[in-house]
Amino acid sequence: MGSAKRNRRKYEKPKDVWSSDRISSDNSTMDGYGLKNMKEVWIAQTRVGRVRRNAREFLSGGADTQAHEAAMIARLVKYGIAKTGATLDDLLDLDEKSFLERRLQSIVARKGLARTMKQARQLITHGYISINGRKVNRPGYMVSLDEEKSVGYYKPIQIQVQTAQAATQETQPQAAEPEGTAPENA
Repeated sequence: MGSAKRNRRKYEKPKDVWSSDRISSDNSTMDGYGLKNMKEVWIAQTRVGRVRRNAREFLSGGADTQAHEAAMIARLVKYGIAKTGATLDDLLDLDEKSFLERRLQSIVARKGLARTMKQARQLITHGYISINGRKVNRPGYMVSLDEEKSVGYYKPIQIQVQTAQAATQETQPQAAEPEGTAPENA
């Protein structure tokens, strides 16, 4: 079980914490997926690192790695991170975006239940999103392919998701009418 006072971190900090290239790429990832802070990017990078490390270990051979290898690939296929029939070489090509796409926050935004990623995060934390009828309030929840079909609203809420065409029409400025003429609708 472990002590509640000694929870382990679920991420590893990068070795080059102050590298400007790494910071700019992580910031763009953070903005693209509506993440709260760098820690969430580091969690995804750590998950990718663990999968790659295990795949390299299995490729190097060893005793009874077949069962562990099949279990790891089956788990990644269940979550939609790897495709059916994936091999260990395919797992070496994974990146953090494949893990970030399977977060509940991303699924809610992609399904159109929220306008933006940040709004999806807010809806989840405020208890408006459910999976299989059960409220889930963690934006980082990893959604399996089976659960993805049952993501919906827990409480009724009015959010009208605009289409791209309607959004561009609203942002375009209206043509100014010449002075001295009355509007036709008056």
